[in-house]
Amino acid sequence: MKLLRRFRSIPVSYRVPVLVALLMVVISAAISERVLSRLSRTQESFLNGLAETYLDGLSSAVVPAVLRADVWEVFDALDRSSASYKSLAPIETVVTGPDGKVLAASDPNRIATYSELSADYRNRYGPDVVTIDEARLTGFAHRDLVYQGQPIGIIHATFDVSHLFAERREILVTLLITNGVLAALFALGGFVLVRQMIGPMRVLEDHMRAAAHGAAEPISPREIPAGDSEVAGLFRGYNALVHAERERANFAMQLAEEEKLSSLGRLASGMAHEINNPLGGLFNALDTLKTHGETPGVRDTSISLIERGLAGIRDVVEAALATYRPERSQRPMTAADLDDVCLLLKPELRRKRQRLDFSVAWNGARELPIRGGPVRQAVLNLLLNASAVTPEDGTVSLTAMSREDRLHIEIGDQGCGMPADIAGILIDQDPGPAVRAGRGLGLWMVRRVVDDLGGRASIAAKRGGGTAVTLTIPFDREDVKAHAA
Repeated sequence: MKLLRRFRSIPVSYRVPVLVALLMVVISAAISERVLSRLSRTQESFLNGLAETYLDGLSSAVVPAVLRADVWEVFDALDRSSASYKSLAPIETVVTGPDGKVLAASDPNRIATYSELSADYRNRYGPDVVTIDEARLTGFAHRDLVYQGQPIGIIHATFDVSHLFAERREILVTLLITNGVLAALFALGGFVLVRQMIGPMRVLEDHMRAAAHGAAEPISPREIPAGDSEVAGLFRGYNALVHAERERANFAMQLAEEEKLSSLGRLASGMAHEINNPLGGLFNALDTLKTHGETPGVRDTSISLIERGLAGIRDVVEAALATYRPERSQRPMTAADLDDVCLLLKPELRRKRQRLDFSVAWNGARELPIRGGPVRQAVLNLLLNASAVTPEDGTVSLTAMSREDRLHIEIGDQGCGMPADIAGILIDQDPGPAVRAGRGLGLWMVRRVVDDLGGRASIAAKRGGGTAVTLTIPFDREDVKAHAA
């Protein structure tokens, strides 16, 4: 299994040529085995025919001499036959009489006349005409000499068959070289063909990989194959998908900006009310100073009222600037950020006669290693949504706790619950059709902030009714190390 998994991990451009080469090796081995088998049968059939002819001719020549026991005439027949059948390459021929003793041998020095043949010599024959000994590269054959139905002797012949095995080796080498060259050519052709086939797929893979990292780019027209092929259609479909995604992203950004401006307009209306109230008191104090400014008690009271009014206006303006100025969004988060959010929310709460339950447990830290600006915007959006779904005279809650290496913020409302498609904007991998339909854009902005900070959001129903949205945001690791140092 491990070997199979490793093989599957090899790129296709290399895997296919290897498979082609292996297939060629298997086919070559099968073809070579059949060719050599057929060659062996052909050689053996040819050798059997030659041996039959040799023994037939020799037996016709030596039968009269064997009947007369004429040793010299048998020797003469053996000499003539060896010269006539050189293509058979006889090594040794022995003729025995009816008593089994040697009458004549082609090499009388090795096998003497009237000597006894050994049992191994007599028992070396198989069922075929010629029995081949591959170890010694020799073949053995024998023929019974019969006259008028009576056995009168035996011819024993030994042949050199080394040329047969040499021919087989030559054929085998030729097959190996030919099949090896063909396997290499097929493997190279398969490699080139597969590389050419998957080349367009590599282009698509590179663009899709870049798109996965947030840099989706359409495929250049120069890289699209000419004609209306499947690959060209696939590339055009990918380009259409990229363009549609860009249009969707631009549309979503436009809607998000409109949502942001809408929220800003609601806050601006509340801020105008917050600023207008102390302005009335300031003008009254100025009129009092103009009329009764010489009285010390009246003067001190009026000046104190003016200071408190101006301080309130300053706090509202500072809270708005800290929330909507980008250059202030990178500073570490403090408890004052949540105080400012509550201050900006006051006009909306006052308009709907709602209350805010506010609780912050900061564990004694003045600053947290989290960018404060994005968190302020996310919390403000959630609080505005909570206020919008909470009925008049209801309660909106905000709880913030820092634990170990992360910050937990919970915003609760007393509404009738959050629809599943809207909740999916915060907790699902894909924001879904709600954003594409222009709904829940405030939550989508919160989702972008949470994802950018590496956090997560969860939604749960509250016991007394309503919904609680919890943001869990991890501390920035580099900032944590800097604070530890």
